Amino acid sequence: MTTITRDEAWQLLCDWTPSEKLRVHARAVELVMRDLGTRLGEDVEAFGAAGLLHDADYDQWPEDHPKRIVAWLNERGENTIAHAVSAHYTRWGVSYDSLLDKALIASDEITGFCMACALVRPTRTEGLEPRSVKRKLKDKAFAAGVDRFEVAEAFKMLIEAVGGSEDDHLSRILAVLHSNREELGLLPPG
Repeated sequence: MTTITRDEAWQLLCDWTPSEKLRVHARAVELVMRDLGTRLGEDVEAFGAAGLLHDADYDQWPEDHPKRIVAWLNERGENTIAHAVSAHYTRWGVSYDSLLDKALIASDEITGFCMACALVRPTRTEGLEPRSVKRKLKDKAFAAGVDRFEVAEAFKMLIEAVGGSEDDHLSRILAVLHSNREELGLLPPG
């Protein structure tokens, strides 16, 4: 059971993350993680905190990422969340021991990618479907900073852990983004 409150996590994110864009990304991942935690009957607060804080140290200390946020979480006894944050990139070589670990890596890059897909559409999230996202994933020039290997590996891990398909998980993420489109800056222009 997580002891960090949502308000504490948000305050830390705001203190450490001056970039509005990165805070919006963190919030989007938080929403996706909370949704998944709810669907799976997991600790929704822990899932949400992991999503909200996974990149909290990146803006100010990119060379130390994620060491500072992991240390901060460990100091507060949030070892499970700290481990998930330390594992949210496969090339860091951290083991994926829990569903939280797998959920975070399967929510981070793809949530940002889905938002990028929405932002280039006049209708944003309205009508955005998994097949469109998958088509954009094949276009290496689109959102080139998104590591396609990470997305594929993360989906494999999550599907092995909870079932479903890539399309199921993409549909869920797109629905969360659509439901929160105003807060996330995903309303159609005009």
